[in-house]
Amino acid sequence: MFSLLTFALVPGIVRIGHLRFSVFGLIAAVGLIAAIAMSQRTAKLSGIPAQHLWDAGIFTVVAALVISRLLLVAEDPQAFLRYPLIVLSLPSLTYAGIGLTLAATLIYLRLKHLPMLATLDAWTPCAALLAAALSLAHFIEGTDAGMPSSLPWGVLTPGDTILGRVHPVQIYLLLAAIYLFFDTLRLLRRPHLAGVVAAHGLYLGGALFFLLDMLAQPADVHSANILDPGQYIAIACVAVGLFLRSRWFIADQSEPPLRPHPLQESF
Repeated sequence: MFSLLTFALVPGIVRIGHLRFSVFGLIAAVGLIAAIAMSQRTAKLSGIPAQHLWDAGIFTVVAALVISRLLLVAEDPQAFLRYPLIVLSLPSLTYAGIGLTLAATLIYLRLKHLPMLATLDAWTPCAALLAAALSLAHFIEGTDAGMPSSLPWGVLTPGDTILGRVHPVQIYLLLAAIYLFFDTLRLLRRPHLAGVVAAHGLYLGGALFFLLDMLAQPADVHSANILDPGQYIAIACVAVGLFLRSRWFIADQSEPPLRPHPLQESF
């Protein structure tokens, strides 16, 4: 009986008895559940019914899974016809999939008449919590490793016999995500104008990721691009965050900001 509970950790795989799980997938799933559960608390701070934000979160997760699989099939339909289960089981969350998922989520918020800015405020600490879990998953799995480092806290990446000790950039990102989680949660608890928390999370999170990604190994060493794709996304996040924040610098600030009522803000 106890043999079924035997736990063994090998690179990328967690084995419990005869069951095997991806380390990254397992930690990511736990982080996703924690983020959705956290949204029930942040929903109240943003003045949104918790059930509505729960439904929106579940829709976003399902949309990401469906869109990512559809992109896989569209990329190579012949491979899908020959090996459907193998193709559908491949990791497939790309930047294109994230963009399409974002568009689908915004359409969902509009159809459900949910206030976009208040919803983004409520989701910002949750997104930071999920980012922390993903960074931890990358560190344990040994992916998205850092550049070589002579610092005493440099780590050895599993399976790497060339670079030696490298920056634990995943841990740097983990600490940055934890800081962003508590920082945006603090802002959310205070009286605020709708969208301020999301704007803060976008430009601060984007700036932190851009800087820390400088210590990560390039996504494509043969690419002629100056920056990695993730850094371009980080710059876009900073730009969007500053744009959203600028609206409240221009707006009339004669009255003290209050948390928005669910029906106060229109999409």
